[in-house]
Amino acid sequence: MKLFGKKNKPSQKAFAVVTGAGSGIGRSFALELAKRGGTVVCSDINLDAAKETVSLVEALGAKAFAVQCDVAKEEQVNQLAEQAQQLMQNPVTLVINNAGIGLGGKFDEMSSEDWHWCMNINLWGVIYGCRAFVPKFKQQGHGAIINVASAASYTAAPEMTVYNVSKAGVRALSETLSAELKKSNIKVNVLCPTLVPTNIIKNGKVPHKGLLDYALTHLAFTTSDKVAKLTLDRLDKGELYTIPQIDAKLFWFLKRTAPNLYAKFLGTSYRLMK
Repeated sequence: MKLFGKKNKPSQKAFAVVTGAGSGIGRSFALELAKRGGTVVCSDINLDAAKETVSLVEALGAKAFAVQCDVAKEEQVNQLAEQAQQLMQNPVTLVINNAGIGLGGKFDEMSSEDWHWCMNINLWGVIYGCRAFVPKFKQQGHGAIINVASAASYTAAPEMTVYNVSKAGVRALSETLSAELKKSNIKVNVLCPTLVPTNIIKNGKVPHKGLLDYALTHLAFTTSDKVAKLTLDRLDKGELYTIPQIDAKLFWFLKRTAPNLYAKFLGTSYRLMK
């Protein structure tokens, strides 16, 4: 069975596709892969932003290519998969399904359009990415997938229903694929951070933006560069979950060990805040 290099590390000298690579965690993934000798297709709905990331990658001495892609459209994701192989002149060995948006608000204030907008990008975009690359990975005998979810996938914070559901779907998809694809030598990691300084709040539709901006500045506990490095390291070790911050770890522990108590705590906290 063909492995990832001599030490079975899929992040080393990878031929990678990163969606949402124009900024934030996606850009950090591209730069970290470049430092590890990888070649990167930087995909983003904003082509100019993707080109900026390519320039930063090339400044590190690595090869990169910018491709515009709306991950909410399956045909564009399929085209991205084909184009990536042609641009890099090598089979893709790693896909990072990172593109996503933020959406918050009370459940009864969310329209059907809000639901479709968020789910099409955050969940279906990841599904399309996996559907486009998994058959190729199986055919070549190896591959790796990183799906960017969120701690919201298990914290289930109030007034974030749509976002929470979309990210919970990404986590469930990743867990299922990890078990199903292990026999095919395909590694899967799912990233579940809390607050990371990115453009997701700025570009999203979320309440209390001022408070969230303050939290991103003062309470993030990490950076997108550290998150990307940690995630790739955990992928190399064959770990399924990357939960990078101390608060994310605490919520993960409480939710898994005392789910009923956690639910009561969440409800009480929300009422007191109101």
